[in-house]
Amino acid sequence: MTRARSIGLNTVVITMEAVIEVPAVAGASPPPWPVEAMAPGSWLVLNAGCADDRVGLFVAALAGRIEVQPPGGRDEVVNALLAEEFLIAAGGLQVRDSTIGTVVTPGCCAGLEDWRDWAQVLIGDSPWLGHDPGPEVEVVSDDLRVWQDGGPNRYRGRWAGVHVDLPHRALPGLLSGAQRDLVGFLDALTGWATRVGLQQRGTALVEATDKNFAITAPLDVQPLR
Repeated sequence: MTRARSIGLNTVVITMEAVIEVPAVAGASPPPWPVEAMAPGSWLVLNAGCADDRVGLFVAALAGRIEVQPPGGRDEVVNALLAEEFLIAAGGLQVRDSTIGTVVTPGCCAGLEDWRDWAQVLIGDSPWLGHDPGPEVEVVSDDLRVWQDGGPNRYRGRWAGVHVDLPHRALPGLLSGAQRDLVGFLDALTGWATRVGLQQRGTALVEATDKNFAITAPLDVQPLR
């Protein structure tokens, strides 16, 4: 566990991590580079420690949403990515209470590209974090309660009662830590692109990833006073 994305609160350790959902690849053409074998629907954590197979899985997830012209080799896939107006990936920020092991993950249709929406909590708004299940942030006195399935399903169904509590004052540090992890992931992506042999395409891919997922742009995490 790194300091960049965790906050120790007495005996409780809360972690906020940038993740994407691993896509199903059944029936799809295999990516033109090695990828780590992870179960579809699981969560790939993005940080500087990602090995090449994990970075390759991230890029494959981006490419899985677009049409690639044959022969569909490495250069064709990256060219197709660079031609896209927008790059998106199912995911966002997951919150974990490492002391008891409870994790709240992004809901369906949430995207990593919207991870900054969490900062809306700091100005009193509630971000949309996906649905089915529908994560929700509730203000409870000076704390934030992050539900895996909010609204009427808080206390029933598969996700009944599943939540993570964190002090409101801890959120700016957690968001800044998540951004540092994403910046570190850009470094991992840069190294992967060099080793795969993308050359100038690699530089362009890193720049497109940074732009589309708003990684290095300044992050305003000033809490309400």
